[in-house]
Amino acid sequence: MAAPWFPDFCRMPRIAAVLGMTELVVVVIALAPTRAERWSGQEFASASVFALWLALTLAVVFCKAKPLVDRLPTALALAFVMGLTLVIAAFGAWCVQQIDLGLGFGFTLPAHEQGRFAASVAALAMLIAALALRYFYVREQWQAQVQAQAKAQVDALQARIRPHFLFNSMNTIASLVRSAPETAERVVEDLSELFRAALGTERDGSTLAEELHLAERYLAIEALRFGDRLRQRWDIGADIPRNLPLPRLVLQPLVENAIVHGIARLPEGGELAIGVAVAGKQLQVDVVNPALPPREGEGGNGHAQDSIAQRLAYQFGSAATMTSGYRDGYYRCELRLPLP
Repeated sequence: MAAPWFPDFCRMPRIAAVLGMTELVVVVIALAPTRAERWSGQEFASASVFALWLALTLAVVFCKAKPLVDRLPTALALAFVMGLTLVIAAFGAWCVQQIDLGLGFGFTLPAHEQGRFAASVAALAMLIAALALRYFYVREQWQAQVQAQAKAQVDALQARIRPHFLFNSMNTIASLVRSAPETAERVVEDLSELFRAALGTERDGSTLAEELHLAERYLAIEALRFGDRLRQRWDIGADIPRNLPLPRLVLQPLVENAIVHGIARLPEGGELAIGVAVAGKQLQVDVVNPALPPREGEGGNGHAQDSIAQRLAYQFGSAATMTSGYRDGYYRCELRLPLP
């Protein structure tokens, strides 16, 4: 069975877009060169009110008709929608013209041209409906593609964690089984919790609290492997919105990059600083680590950071920013996310 193609006109942003398209058509008609006199302000206002009323009526009808349209074959559904638009627009134009003729305003065509007025309005309504349906269909397909790509990137990050991190963690557990069995048991619990959170498939999203907890569990295991070479400094604001929705696997890959591409390459190790704070209407997340100067052609951080930036942009739009770079012996990655 084919996926539903008919847009959901019950959503306010979609209704606003329809009204915007309709008003744009009115403006184009008003500005189009013609032999007739240009519309007065009152005529333009009347045409806008009529067009917006008709567009809103069609949007409400489409909202209620969506369950029926989704059950029909595509060709039959498209014919039904266009026919419904034709009937509603023609009937609405006829009603408005009767009111105009009765009140004597003269905004519509004379009585002997009732058919032409209704046909013109119906034709314009069908044209706008066809353009709107095409626009929303293409936009939804694009959004679905972006969402699928974002999910694929998360799956790729999850697959990347499995062999690399699991191998190191199991070596750590093996070295602790005889010398420190209680510590080994704690590492197993941390590892199971980490993988249950990172690789869980029950839902795609996460929260700030879950992302912080995931990074803490990861660092707890890595601290056993690196010992004194890995030092941590957490600076978490007391007023941060821990329930803020986030894409899954945002913070942990940045922490992993900081260790693998930074601290692990330094014989003496270093301090990993993680800061999360509220600044005005933004959430600021900073991950700073000492690192060697980047070598030419080296792009170890690139894949994870690109994936995170794209997924944040998909969820938050252009208000979310991500910057990173090396300076004075430290590599810094900064996230700036809008708060509700």
